[in-house]
Amino acid sequence: MDWSRLENDIKVAIASKQKISFLVGAGLSAESGIPTFRGKDGFWKVGSKNYQPEEIGTYRMFCLNSEEVWKWFLFRKTICKNAQPNEGHLALVEIEDLLNDQFALITQNVDGLHKKAGNSLERTYYVHGDLDFVRCGDECTSNLYPFPQGISDKKRGDRITEQEQKLLKCPNCGEDLRPHVLWFDETYNEKYYKFQTVRDIADNTALLFIIGTSGATYLPTEFVDRVSFFNGGIVDINLDDNNFTEFIKSYDKGYLVRDSSSQVLPKIVELMKKMITLGKK
Repeated sequence: MDWSRLENDIKVAIASKQKISFLVGAGLSAESGIPTFRGKDGFWKVGSKNYQPEEIGTYRMFCLNSEEVWKWFLFRKTICKNAQPNEGHLALVEIEDLLNDQFALITQNVDGLHKKAGNSLERTYYVHGDLDFVRCGDECTSNLYPFPQGISDKKRGDRITEQEQKLLKCPNCGEDLRPHVLWFDETYNEKYYKFQTVRDIADNTALLFIIGTSGATYLPTEFVDRVSFFNGGIVDINLDDNNFTEFIKSYDKGYLVRDSSSQVLPKIVELMKKMITLGKK
């Protein structure tokens, strides 16, 4: 990792007035104690059968058994609600304060920790949704509603009370509400997930930081492809290799940092402060 070269690329990116973007995945929140739910913590037992997230977190399953889907999401919601931002989240807030409108945060995380940390709604793009909101599962309206008050914290397998089931009904039509998240059998769109907006940000990104994501879903891959097409710098901060590793190794403006985001992002804050100070001289 050539930190002196990165210093210069940060300076050039700041001077360009283009975006400096941060593409964030579950690895950032894992340091706050939120499991990724793709491994042993992700399974969900219904009767005698175990379901993986790719099966339970779908619109198809919601139509078949909305109560079981909600039990899984209320368990997830409880974990997210009780988690706190870590040093990586707080560093992203500092970076936004330094960069202002040059900053863009594209997050795949639905846990609400960016808001708890203090990142603005105006510069944060929730491309997989946000568990702080719900919407009509029957699409009677595209309105987003705040997550209902009065639903208790849930452990794995806890039942949903009759009163809580009433709170999970659409106030407009009475059908089941659904979590405001992108399910595994759904596709990105602009209305809920700012798909076109985020693609436009990629086209105007001078420097991209990839943080805690494997690149297993479509939009992160698309974002990286578009940044590299316009010759933007790409810094991959992950504990392990991922779907981007081989490309970044061969990309002349690529960097691989194999360390935790809570350790690396505070260093990026200091580099940006240094480059902004030098740019003013």
